[in-house]
Amino acid sequence: MAPISGISMATSSVSSRLARRPFFTLAAATASLALTMLAGGAGAAPADPAAARVDVFDHALIEAMKGGASLGVKGRAKKLTPAVESAFDLATMTRVAVGPKWSEMSAVQQSALVAGFTRLSVASYAHNFDSYGGERFDLDPVVQTRGVDKIVQCKLIVPKDKPVSLVYRMRQTPDGWKIVDVIYDGVSQLTTRRSDFAQPVAAGGAAGLLNHLDVLTEKLLK
Repeated sequence: MAPISGISMATSSVSSRLARRPFFTLAAATASLALTMLAGGAGAAPADPAAARVDVFDHALIEAMKGGASLGVKGRAKKLTPAVESAFDLATMTRVAVGPKWSEMSAVQQSALVAGFTRLSVASYAHNFDSYGGERFDLDPVVQTRGVDKIVQCKLIVPKDKPVSLVYRMRQTPDGWKIVDVIYDGVSQLTTRRSDFAQPVAAGGAAGLLNHLDVLTEKLLK
């Protein structure tokens, strides 16, 4: 079965993996979409552009899961990189996760951190979604608006296990609606990342955080 959020054990369920580790994770992140997405099957695209963005990403996750062991974690990471970069507003997420110290960093440091955060996000999904056992995403057609954001919700349906609830916070960008946070069972994965990043930032600034990101990424890709 496909594990979630950071470690890969073929016998673990997706829902139990999600419970132990953040998406981005990314890491993270996690979205209700307009139609039930059968595992890798075709269906009408959601009408709402925010939901459509998540729908495409969900399909990419299912395809990576189907690649499983034949791709390996690094192969899945390579396959998922364009999907993560397209679905997430990684620059905004990095800035929020770093916190107030972001404004004190140079443009070069900020760019390096966005790249490091992107690698970690891709590695998290590649590690977590490591095999396919009939999972599918059920997409909610009702997209909520909260201020400048849209809320897209979905459930990850795991055979013989309870569904996993995912909520995606979306924000308009020059490239369309993109994910800025994934909430798993009420827990913001971006908030989790910010908490995790606080100590490396305080102790070592941009360089300390970049090293932290690289260490986490390497562990996920082993």
